[in-house]
This record gives sequence, structure tokens and C-alpha cells, in this order.
Amino acid sequence: MSLFALGLNHHTAPLAVRERMTFLPEALPEALGELTRARPVQEAAILSTCNRTELYCATNDPDSALDWMAQYHRIGPSEIAPYIYKLEQQQAVRHVFRVASGLDSMVLGEPQILGQMKQAVRVAEGAGTLGALLHTLFQRSFAVAKEVRSTTAIGANIVSMAAAAVHLSERIFGSISGQNVLCVGAGEMIELCAAHFAGCSPRAMAIANRTPERAQALADRFAGGSTRMYALRLDELGDRLADFDIVLSCTASPLPIIGLGLVERALKQRRHRPMVMVDLAVPRDIEAEVDALDDVFLYTVDDLAQIVDSGLESRQAAVVEAQAIIDARVANFLQWVQARESVPAIRALRGHAEDLRALELERALRALSRGESAEQVLDTLSRNLTNKLMHGPTRLLNEAPPEAREHIEDLVRRLFPQNGHDA
Repeated sequence: MSLFALGLNHHTAPLAVRERMTFLPEALPEALGELTRARPVQEAAILSTCNRTELYCATNDPDSALDWMAQYHRIGPSEIAPYIYKLEQQQAVRHVFRVASGLDSMVLGEPQILGQMKQAVRVAEGAGTLGALLHTLFQRSFAVAKEVRSTTAIGANIVSMAAAAVHLSERIFGSISGQNVLCVGAGEMIELCAAHFAGCSPRAMAIANRTPERAQALADRFAGGSTRMYALRLDELGDRLADFDIVLSCTASPLPIIGLGLVERALKQRRHRPMVMVDLAVPRDIEAEVDALDDVFLYTVDDLAQIVDSGLESRQAAVVEAQAIIDARVANFLQWVQARESVPAIRALRGHAEDLRALELERALRALSRGESAEQVLDTLSRNLTNKLMHGPTRLLNEAPPEAREHIEDLVRRLFPQNGHDA
């Protein structure tokens, strides 16, 4: 049974492909259960974000797991084959550690991915698909991420997706302070965006969500400054979209919630004053056709990568240090895996020795009951036990072919050092 990391990300696949492979959060537990029931997969966890969809699993048949991913999303395996990577054992561990540490993110060093990975672990635990191998892998991943962030400059001058959205908006309007901002959704990404934009003191900021209570709670969280904060129902977007200069959207909707017609009507009401729209969702929340409108500056998660340059030099320098930490921790984890794989052999060896000991002890007790001297009984017991324990290694040495003899002799010397000390 090997460990695999299977999937695609922003390095290997365009947004149009990634959004077709996204798992909805509420569907993940059932999907994990289906995978482990229907395929030869013993352990599994799925990380699905705007930038990646990855399946971490313990299996001897990774191709079957990949076929399931394609079938689940109703995509032909040949369609996604050019974008998929299949990493095994050492490469898989190294990849997971890099992802957790932010080294594989679109924004180098961003911390959000660690929270997303922890959520993926919680879902897998709840679904009952996280065994000892993946549990230990993820715990080591979290420890590595903490070590990398605390001992290197990988987090220095970090540019998050939210900060990048602010940067894009400032390119168009010069300043956020005079603008009206709309955040659609109430998840972690929107919380980050709301925090960044609230810090720029816009004129007003609204949170729109299907659950009004969550929207209001998020609006209340950033209330108190000069910015007017309030909540909207999602079904109010049609009437209120024209009020906003900047629109940020990140929901888990499988279909776009802001269509071309809705934006066209808003632009007419605005008398074609420009709008910045940032679609952080995968699948997209805003119809791609909106990008063709003259007065809209529409950006997707892929576009944000182009403006992530602040602090890049210091973060790139930290990658070397971070990678050295990761390489050392990968080696440690693989040693643990190898030791774990040796457990059955160790148990069998100890069981064999215990059987021999019990047999000789029984014979010794019978000899004592017959009146034989304790000294003679102990001598016989020790000789018999030694002969039986040495029978296997002695036979192996005697029957070893010439080309293997040197290796076996070295192994025997290591197993049975002279005078009870290492040679």
C-alpha cells in the first residue's frame, strides 16, 4: 500500500479545467465514502480550493482513484489526463509538505491554504476515511508549515489574494476610500477581503449572502469605523448591484450568480461609470461574458497572480531555507513509514522467539520436577534456546550464494555484535 497525491492545480491546469473538477464542500463526505467503498482505496482525503483539487490516498491502484475522480465529475479521463499529476510516496509527501507551507500556492507563502488543508482533514475524519498513515502525514505537514513560517521569511510582506484584490481596485480608482464595496459570500476568502477593504476605509461596504444572519454577523465584525457596513440578501443583488463600484464574489455556488444581463442593467443605471469585479470563486460566480463589457474590469483568481510581486524577492530567497526544512522532514516521515511497515516482521520474529522460549521453559520445568539439578537444567535450557535461535541465521550463512555472502555476513555482524557491543 503506497501513499499518493493525485490531482491538478494552477500550475498544471487553466481555470476552465479546474472549476470542472471542484468538489462542493457539502458533497465531500459522501464523495469520500463513495471512493473508499467503490475503489481499492484504504484511506482518502480531498483538498479542493480555487487553485487545486487534490486527492491524498493510500492505495495500490492510483489509476482507479483517478478514474473515479473523472467519473464523479462526469469528465472523460482523456480530457483531464494532460493536466493531472500522480505523485507517489516520497514525491507525494514532499508535495503535501510544500502545499501546507505555502510553497506551492499561487501567492507564495500565503497562509490560507493551511486552514483549507486542516478543514480537509476534519472532513475526512468525519467521513471515516482518515487512517493512521494520512493522519500522521497531515500532523507532520502542519508541524512543517509552522516551522517554515516561524524560522524563514516565507511569510514576509505576504501578498494574499485579498491584498491583490485591493491592489487591482486601486489601479482603477486610485483610492478605495471613496468607493462602495460589495462582498458576495461569507466564507473565509470573503472575510479576508472584507478585512483588507475595510482597512482602506471605503465609503460603504455590504455583505450579501444566502443566509442573512451570516452576512449581518460579518458586517457587524467590521463595523465601527467611518465605513457604513450593512448586510444584503442575495436575492437583492438584481436591484442593488448598480450601487457598487467594487464587487468581490466567492461562494460555493455550482453556477454563476451574477450574469451578463444583470451587469448590463447595472451599468446602464450607473451611466457607464466603471466597475471592478473580482471573481474569487471556482467554479466562477460571474459569467465569463461579463469580461467583454467596456466598463467592467473583471478579474479571476488566475488574473490575481499577475499582480503578486510585492516582497517576491525576499520570499523567493526563503524558499531555499524552507525547502531544506521540508527535505529533512520528508526523510523523517519516510523513516516512520518504513518502521511502520516493519512492524509485522518484528512481531513475527518476537512471536517465534517467544514460542521457543515457552517450549524450552516447559521442558526445564518438567526436568526440575523429575529431580534433575537446577544447574544442569539451566545449562540445558540455555544451550537449547541458543541453538534454536541461531539455527536460522546459521543456515542462511551456510546456504548463501557467493554473491550474497558478504552482505549477509555484514548483516549478521550488525545483528550480533561481538561482546554485546557494536563492532
